[in-house]
Parts: sequence; structure tokens; C-alpha cells
Amino acid sequence: MKPVALFPLVAAITLANIGTSAHADNADLEARIADLEARLAAAEMRDNQPVEANTTTVNERLDTLERKASNGEGLSLNGYARSGLLIGEDAKSISGGPYVTPAGPLGGAVGRLGNEPDTYVNLMFNLRKQLDSGARSLFRVAIADSVTTSNDWTANESELNVRQVYVELDQLPSFTGAFKDAAIWAGKRIDRETFDIHWLDSDVVFLAGTGAGIYDIKPTNNWRTNFSVYGRSFSDFPVGDPRNPGSGDTDSLIATSNNYVGNWQLMVNAISAADNDERLIESSDTAADNGFHSMLAYHGDSFFGLSDGNFKAALLYGQGLGAEVKRLGSNGDLLDDAQTARLAVYGTTYLTPTWRIAPALLAETSEDRFSQGDSYRWITANARLANEITRNFEMQYELSYQYMDLNPEGYRNRNAVSGEFAKFTIAPTFKLDVGGFWKRPEIRTFASYTDWSRELNGYDSQDAFGNDNFTGGQWSFGVQAETFF
Repeated sequence: MKPVALFPLVAAITLANIGTSAHADNADLEARIADLEARLAAAEMRDNQPVEANTTTVNERLDTLERKASNGEGLSLNGYARSGLLIGEDAKSISGGPYVTPAGPLGGAVGRLGNEPDTYVNLMFNLRKQLDSGARSLFRVAIADSVTTSNDWTANESELNVRQVYVELDQLPSFTGAFKDAAIWAGKRIDRETFDIHWLDSDVVFLAGTGAGIYDIKPTNNWRTNFSVYGRSFSDFPVGDPRNPGSGDTDSLIATSNNYVGNWQLMVNAISAADNDERLIESSDTAADNGFHSMLAYHGDSFFGLSDGNFKAALLYGQGLGAEVKRLGSNGDLLDDAQTARLAVYGTTYLTPTWRIAPALLAETSEDRFSQGDSYRWITANARLANEITRNFEMQYELSYQYMDLNPEGYRNRNAVSGEFAKFTIAPTFKLDVGGFWKRPEIRTFASYTDWSRELNGYDSQDAFGNDNFTGGQWSFGVQAETFF
């Protein structure tokens, strides 16, 4: 079945169904949030300081509530985890993941529901203190691991990593004027203002590394600005004479200015990587040693003005080392002339009292990326729907479509291709309580149908497309648990 033939069937199934209508005790996340919101309401009556709107994830929302409701004291644990099994029609493991397509290495995510074969956990340990002066500190350590094996003992495949180690100070009495509410930090961290499309498993913009910065300077009542410098290290790469290359490495430094005025966000980044132009790359072109990146975003407090909910829209552009527009400063293979533009639009709302929807559109075009004259264009349209049937059970559905036109100009022996990819997932889901996109934990069973244009099998001999047990036009099945805590 071709991708274009899949969607009438999916639409019919969906319409038919619409017609039918970390605390140590592991308490329910929403119960924790409700309790914290009640405590916060009392605190707001005292100091008239409401929680910021437009938090992007449950963890951010929980973190904000915990800090304000508890005056920032104590040790806490929060994070995210998922684990599941993905098998094909022949009861064998099957390739999967949100980045499974040829456009995946370029950031072309296709939706994660019923498409994840891994076990992933991210744990954040937070120690908060507050002095009588009001000054507060946060010390955070975050560890993460990801494996694809189904075994109980995974030491040989573990990617255990200390992802964050930093200290943040705020409410310092000596800070006045525009710096009164500012927070300073140093260490290894994921930037606070990073945000993502969760159901695609794709960051819109991801800024992380080791460095220092300051948040929440307020030059005016309506203008909030952040400044930071992050360092990231490229892995070893060949340098020197192609006939007798040596090995080198370099750091990329990212200087960031992030500005908020009302619902608008303007982010500007300058990137430098000294000596990166000495690396040997496959073509005779020169790798970039600097770059520029920018993002203009709007954080909506309704569903595109049509109904209750939320939406976000972002336009990103980068050149040189900034042409990796999602993971800033992470790719040293980009050329001086590389240019990339990306659009991200997504939101969540209820269609009826028992039906909710989370649509997303992600598109990118780039050229002169890794070889002079190359071009990469792709677009993903995705929607996750859920029908809340009982207090503890809902039916989830996900529709994904991606078109790609990729011309690598021989980079890594890849071939020029164009074509379509499509996925449809149906997932009976059990929850402690339905009632919102972010409510977790969830336990899901699922069935996914995946198909793609046969031409895409010839893009790269190293990817999964066209290999045994992964040829398109087939079903996969599995079960998965997912939780925030």
C-alpha cells in the first residue's frame, strides 16, 4: 500500500471513532501539581507573584510550582522515562524511532507513538536552598541512559551519561533595577528556554553544553532577556595532509541573546569553532569555523485563536555552523556556505469534551550543507488524537506523513532520492486519570502501519530502509510505558 493510499483509510477509521465518542511515594503527578497549585495560590495572595504562563512541559510546570510553593527549599527528584517493546509481523524486532527515515539524520522526525524500540530515562536531582535574606540556590545533577536491548542487564550497551551539573543563584539582594529578578548560573546544563514537540520527540531549538549565563534581566516591564555562553566539543576528526592525516579536535562556543516581549521570542546566536576549518572532509570544500543562528517564535495562549489550548510557532535560520538549526553548535561538518531554514508549528486543544488533538507541522530546507551544491528538503505533518472513553482508559491515534527531496551530491556515498513516508498508529491506553495531553503515567498497547516510497530504499546502504524485515507496507506491534515524575 502506498503512503498516499493510506490516508483515506486512516481518515475513515478516525471519523468513525469520533462518532462513538517525584516524591518518594510516587504519588500521581497531577495530584502533586494540584496540591502545589493550591499552596501556590496562597503564596500568590501574599506576594502577588503569579506563575509564568506558557510553560512548555509538565516538568517545567512542576519545577516552577515546586520552587515558588516551597520557597525553593529541599531535595527533590523529577524526570522522564519510557520503555517498550516493538516487534514486526514476523514476531521479530523491527527498526523504529522518530528519526527512522532518510530525513531523520537531518532532524526530520515522523512521530513517536508506536514507533519507539528503546528504554530511556532522564533523572534530575535538585537541591534547593534559601537564606533569610531571600537569596536562593539550585544545584542540579541530571543523569540519562538509553538502550535498545530488551534484556534486564544492559551494561554492555548502556549510554549512561551525566547530562547536567550546574549551580544557579537567584533573588540575590545585591541585584537591583533591571537585574532584580535575574538568575545567574554556571556549569553543564540544558538551557532553560529549550522547547520541543513532545509527540514528535523533536526539539524546536536545543541549546546545551558547559558555560555560564544570566536569565531574566528586565530592561523594561515588557522585555525579558537572557545572555549565555556555551561550549561544546566536536569529537576527534582527521586533519592535515589527506595522505597522512593526524587527529584534531576543537570546541564550538555559542554566544546567545534570548529575548521575550509579550508572547514573542527572538533568539540570536553567534557560533565560533577555532581551527574547525582544518578538518578533512570528503569533498574539497572547507568546513566552517563560525556561524550565525536566529529564531523568531510566538508562544500562544490559545489554540491559534480558535479555542482553548495552546500553540507555538517558530521560524529558524542559520548559516555556517549555525546551519544545524536545532542542536546549536553540535555539527562540525557544515560548510562555510551552508544555509538552513526551518518552520515549526504545533499546538493542543479539545475538539469535544472527550476528544483532544495535538497537530504539528515541521519543515526544513537547506543547501551547501556538507557538499557544495547539495540540497535537503523535507516536511512532516503529524497529528495525535485521543478519545477519552472512561476515567482510566482512552484510545490514542497518530497520523504521520513526511515528504522528502534529498540530493546529497555524493556525501557519504548517499544517493539523490525523493519520496513519501507515512505511519498510522492506534494505541489503547490506560492512565491513572484521563483529562489532558500531559497526564502521565501511561501504559499503552499499539499497532502501527508504516509504508514509504520504494525509491527511498536506495538513499543510504547504511540505513534500515529496504533491509530484511523492514521493507515498508507492514504492521508492527508493541507495548510501552511512559511517565513524567
